Parts: sequence; structure tokens; C-alpha cells
Amino acid sequence: MATTASFTVVSAGERHSVSVAYERTGAGEPLLLLHGIGHHRQAWDPVVGILAAEREVIAVDLPGFGTSPGLPDGLPYDLATVAPVLGAFCEELGVRSPHVAGNSLGGLLALELGRLKLARSVTALSPAGFWTPGERRYAFATLRAMRRGALSMPPALIERLSTGAAGRAALTSTIYARPGRRSPEAVVAETFALREATGFHRTLAVGRNVAFTDDVPGLPVTIAWGSQDRLLLRRQGIRAKHTIPGARLVRLPGCGHVPMNDDPAAVARVILDTSR
Repeated sequence: MATTASFTVVSAGERHSVSVAYERTGAGEPLLLLHGIGHHRQAWDPVVGILAAEREVIAVDLPGFGTSPGLPDGLPYDLATVAPVLGAFCEELGVRSPHVAGNSLGGLLALELGRLKLARSVTALSPAGFWTPGERRYAFATLRAMRRGALSMPPALIERLSTGAAGRAALTSTIYARPGRRSPEAVVAETFALREATGFHRTLAVGRNVAFTDDVPGLPVTIAWGSQDRLLLRRQGIRAKHTIPGARLVRLPGCGHVPMNDDPAAVARVILDTSR
């Protein structure tokens, strides 16, 4: 069951009230999990049980996604805003410098939290921000097409497609290498999350100018890329390694852009190895 944390952030001298939905389970050192654009915290469900055996796991819906309200007017969805919002969220929960793992947009945010010294370790799964202009345009066009497709389908059609392996592939093969492993209920929920993501367009709008160009020194960093990532091509991992020379670069065989569903054991092992 999700809980909501409400807290205040200050930007340009103004105070803003922000709310973030999250689930918290397990025991041990805290581990913050961040999902990608258009997704929700349930993207991490396949690995939460494994991680919670060693860590206190906090899976969040980023502002404007899942069940978290959008950011208030005056707060943009850029790195300079969202990363400190997540820092304030952790402070509200009494969590100091958690381990952080993120996928796609969440991976980019995880690296920024590490750069700001708001994390004690970072695992970034196919993080955004290491693209060429052409690769970014391709990824954004694909994401917009996914969103249009989700919006255009009646709910009854989404539910009907989710009941068969071919339908689940049609709905989610862009992000999963093994979409048949995703349950019908999960596919329906994440398709609706994409339809209803109030932060989707504002996040893409600021993403046009995003490139992660700074090192993340002084803490363990792992960058992992699925060998079958069709959204952010795996050669971007090489650029990430050049940008963050001390990072460990890991290949996830047979995994797509959202690898937690494709190989939960491998993803959990990478995160736990980094956080140890």
C-alpha cells in the first residue's frame, strides 16, 4: 500500500508544497528506487522482494507519475529541481544518503543525486543523458508514439490485449525484451500509468537540453545496460563510462530497457553488489 509524504521545497526564494507517493519495505541500509519516464514505482516489483532481504527499500512514484501529483507551478521538471526534491523527500522520511538505483530517467536522477552527494552508492540502469542528438530524437519520438498509442486505445482493448502474450508484446516490447513475463495486471497498470502521467510532456520538454557531463567521484557507481535495449542503445553505456571513469560498466544479457522484469535476479545482484 502506497503512502504519501508531503513536504516543502524552496526555489527562487519561494516555498512550494510537494507530495510524493512511495512504498517502504524491508530492513537494512536504505535503498531508494527511481523509475523511468511514463512508468511508475511498480516497475520495480520483480526485484523488491530480493532487495528487501538486505535493504530497506523505498520505491517512489516520481512527481507527475504514478500516483504522485505533478510539481506545482513554478517548479520545472529539470535535474536542478527534481534531484533536490528527492533529497527533500528523503529528509522528510528521516533517510540520510541512501543507496540509489534508477532506470532510464530514474538512472539519470540517481547519478545526479550521487553528484550532489545525496547518495552513498548509485546503480543506473540504462540511464538517460548519454545520447547523441540523433539518439535523443529517436528515443523521444518513440516515447511520444508509446504515449499516443496508450491514449488512443480504449481501456477495454488494453485489458483484452494484456491477456495474451502477443498482446503484451504489442503493448510493452519497446521496453521489455521478454514482455511475456509481465503479468496481464502489471501491463494494464503500466499502460494506464503512461496514459495518465501528468509530468510526461514537461519532462520531455526539459529533456531536450539534458546531457550528463560530470563525473560522480567518491562513491561506488555502477552503470548497467541491457543487451537488447531498444530505446537507449547500449553504446551509450560506453559514453557513460568515459564520463564517469570510476564507474563499473555491466552488461545485462537478454535484457531490454527496463531490465527488472527481464532478469530480476541479475538486476538485484548488480544493485546489491554496488551497495555493498
